[in-house]
Amino acid sequence: MADKKKASNMARRKQEIQLQQEIETQEEWEDIMSKEGLYVVDVYQEWCGPCTGLVANLKRLKNELGDDLLHFAIAKADTIDALEKYRGRCEPCFLFYAGGVLVAVIRGANSPMVMRTVTEQLQQEHKVIDGTAERKEIKDPYISMVDTMDDMDEDEEETEEGRPASKKDGKQMRFKGELVNFGDENDRSQEAKKEVTVAIIKPDAVQAGKVDEILAEIKTQGIEILKQEERVMTEEEATNMYTHLQEEEFFKDLITFMTSGPSHILVLTKGRTGENIINNFRDLLGPTSVEEAKEKQPESLRAKHGQETYMNALHGSSSEDQAMRELGFFFPDYVIPAAEGKPKLQRTLALIRPDAFKLHKEEVIQMINEAGFKIALQKEMLLTKEMAEDFYKEHKGQEYFDELVTRMSSGPLMALGLAREDAVEGWRGMLGPKELDKAKEEAPDSLRAKFAVDDVMINQFHGSDSEDSAQKELEFFFPVQQTMAVIKPDALGTKDEIIEKVHEAGFKIAARKETTLSMEIAKEFYSDHKDKDYYNDLVEHMASGPTMFMVLSREDAVDGWRSLIGPTDPEKAKEDSPESLRALYGGDILKNAVHGSSNTERAKDHIQKIFGDLKFTCDGWLVKDEQEMQEQGDLEEPPKQEQAEEQEQEAEAAKTEEEKPQEEEQKSTEEAKPSEEETPKEEEKAPEEPPKTEEEPKQEEAKTEEESPKEEEKSEEAPKEEEKKEEEKKEEEVKQEEEAPKPAEEEAKPEGEGEAKTEEPEQQKTEEQTKTEEPTPEETKTEGEDEKKEEETKTEGEGAA
Repeated sequence: MADKKKASNMARRKQEIQLQQEIETQEEWEDIMSKEGLYVVDVYQEWCGPCTGLVANLKRLKNELGDDLLHFAIAKADTIDALEKYRGRCEPCFLFYAGGVLVAVIRGANSPMVMRTVTEQLQQEHKVIDGTAERKEIKDPYISMVDTMDDMDEDEEETEEGRPASKKDGKQMRFKGELVNFGDENDRSQEAKKEVTVAIIKPDAVQAGKVDEILAEIKTQGIEILKQEERVMTEEEATNMYTHLQEEEFFKDLITFMTSGPSHILVLTKGRTGENIINNFRDLLGPTSVEEAKEKQPESLRAKHGQETYMNALHGSSSEDQAMRELGFFFPDYVIPAAEGKPKLQRTLALIRPDAFKLHKEEVIQMINEAGFKIALQKEMLLTKEMAEDFYKEHKGQEYFDELVTRMSSGPLMALGLAREDAVEGWRGMLGPKELDKAKEEAPDSLRAKFAVDDVMINQFHGSDSEDSAQKELEFFFPVQQTMAVIKPDALGTKDEIIEKVHEAGFKIAARKETTLSMEIAKEFYSDHKDKDYYNDLVEHMASGPTMFMVLSREDAVDGWRSLIGPTDPEKAKEDSPESLRALYGGDILKNAVHGSSNTERAKDHIQKIFGDLKFTCDGWLVKDEQEMQEQGDLEEPPKQEQAEEQEQEAEAAKTEEEKPQEEEQKSTEEAKPSEEETPKEEEKAPEEPPKTEEEPKQEEAKTEEESPKEEEKSEEAPKEEEKKEEEKKEEEVKQEEEAPKPAEEEAKPEGEGEAKTEEPEQQKTEEQTKTEEPTPEETKTEGEDEKKEEETKTEGEGAA
């Protein structure tokens, strides 16, 4: 019996989860159009997603009606041919299909209208099936208008020449007697919209005459009122509005209160994009309980104007979904304005030098914030004299250089990464002229003039002079690091929101992995907490479900990530850092949403445990191997000595491959044998290079792959061939005198300045026996030695350059 009940509960939950059938292809669309019943279809596009604000109400209605003829679906217009005309015109849009024909359309997240239409159309469909009524097919009025406008465009194009405006240019025409604005080909609804929230000034505050006072307080916070309206809510509207509170004891009293008089309804946003307006306004409201608000946030609106729990003066949307639902509820026809493009932010380095840091740090930081800068990076540090000299090396030789280095290394300073639209020029404008006398005379309110130190000629602040130098200087003080970021099982459902905030904070996600930890790995991952009381609970929680691990890269990534996630206790985070991730998504100390490595060593250890050995480019991206790093130019160049050795090895290989065919052709020519004997027979791969001329016997060219002329360009005359061979031999000897020892795979020949080859005939013979297939008579090695000695002296003199 228990098993049946459990199975029934599981089936019911699965049915609830699958409330809306997902339709993404033309075939799936045709399938639902062929089925019996009423389909309520939420048409959406991938860029904005389906309307989630009404899902709870649709689910409740489905459960209440329990009608098998009622079906809900979400349909992706991007990939369904039948919905092509809804692309760019479906934000949001509910289509009602019965028996495969369109019977109703609702635009906007108007919950009451959607609920009413579902009930009406379902009743009508039952009558149609019973044979007591006929199904009435309609056309979407908006799509019909679009079709009409397209036809008008075609007529105009046929009748007008030199038409000044096209569909893409935008136009204004009359349709059924009304003036209609038509935008460009990509509908305006595709533009990013501002984030908004809905606020209600409740009847108690309205009746007390506090509306104007509250509106003024809202505006002083930089919040924009997009739309406002005073209205008396009906009982049905209030019930639908507060359906999420229907289990509370005070629900009936709340409905009575909300319908007792007029409320003032507001649509609010803030700034260019409205970003975070929902949380900002809720912070301004204060806690729901008026008593708690008066105790913890006495300056909040509820503390100032509220009376008791549900008579707390104001309401604000708790989430984006609720805001959209409430907007559709109160203002179904309202079009949210497009978000203004986010300005391109610049970054610059700001240094508060030791004297000013010691005396005026807090005051300077306050002025930076008041000037609209965002402090993206911050570090207190002590420079060594060597670090100061390195940072200001371009000023070396100036008369102030020594004093500058001394002052910069005299005590702790503060390095800041500032962000603003005009960060570079804006910060330099705040600083004023570099020369203190000039700063005091021309810009007495500048930082350098205001915080000058007596008897110190060096000004107290530094600012980058360009975006390029800002990037280099920021890298000097804030080198790119990697840290481990963890989205715990309790917050995995909000991973998309958290990842968005990760990007907003300037982090690169170099690697990511979603996995469920075993108990053993969880214990190892949190081994540094094993002496804590909460260790076992922490391990069990981390192994309780999927976890997202990310390797984040950024300047000062470790401290930056820990700053973004906030204090361990979400309650403390809400007080001290309300915008932090733990404040926004954490529940308690154990289920606090996210984790971050405490220092660079722990970060490396955590990354190793979860991801293994990883390599990163200089700007923080992940690379697979050294070859890819070299291709991207992210590996440091090898030491010069190693480069020289590699070039010499490649040159040897190139010369071998080029000379080998000639050696085979001229085995019988005695003059060519000395060169043949000194050329290794090992075949090594080397890229072909353009030929060299006879006038290039210099040392630098002797170390490249281009040192040997190609066979086809050599003269067939024996004297010229012998002369060229002799020059190559002399270049080889000069190279041997100056090069580092050969790698193990190549046996190095004994070096000695000015030594003649006649002093080592036995060693050369041994080498030739291992490198050639046929033995060469020893006496051929000494042939032409007198000439070789004379040429060697000459070559050494030339190679010294």
